[in-house]
Amino acid sequence: MIKRKAVVNIWECVACGCCIKVCPRSAISIPNGIYSKINQDLCVGCGKCVKECPASVITLKEAE
Repeated sequence: MIKRKAVVNIWECVACGCCIKVCPRSAISIPNGIYSKINQDLCVGCGKCVKECPASVITLKEAE
């Protein structure tokens, strides 16, 4: 099974916070109110944030 993790395009993120509300592991924060940051140790790759992001700047990538 391929493990995936969420990744944010920080250059296009508008820091709306929609992703934070749906993350079941509280793996997302918005440091300094600039862009969403995902704690890769907590992310389980469920994809809920990807579906919720109105700017479509979160994607799932294969974990290293």
